[in-house]
Amino acid sequence: MHNGQFNTIMQKISIKDKLFVTIQIILLIAYLIPIKLINFELNFYFKYFCLAVVVFAFIEMLIALFQLNKSLTEFPTPKENGILITNGVYKYIRHPIYTGIIISTLFFGIYNTNSWEILISMLLFILFYFKSNYEELMLEKHYTNYKEYKKKTYKFFPLIL
Repeated sequence: MHNGQFNTIMQKISIKDKLFVTIQIILLIAYLIPIKLINFELNFYFKYFCLAVVVFAFIEMLIALFQLNKSLTEFPTPKENGILITNGVYKYIRHPIYTGIIISTLFFGIYNTNSWEILISMLLFILFYFKSNYEELMLEKHYTNYKEYKKKTYKFFPLIL
């Protein structure tokens, strides 16, 4: 891709897209800062249950990444040549990558008994809620069958939200 193509692509990405991605990057970096706000302890078995949930969420996220393949973009606005994926993990939830990030950061924070990580995971959930609302508006404009798909699937968590 030469510089002209890159500039054309970046012009199509809105300020809102860039803002959502920037906040997401800042929160993910903040998650890595070793801050302990409140100390707490966990039962040994519950701690390793949390670790198992992290592994499950990470695997679910990887599956979703592979399913998106060339349609994957870090921005909420879909790629021009992207296709709507409605099978596999996407048959049950519309935003499995966000779900994987939310669950893995939350349960890893609990596993680490780190209230800072738990706080950041909650902020990521709030961000992904608003980012996904915006993203779904863009998806409805881009894919004629998105509204129908949206009626049949959950946003983040099957049977809950």
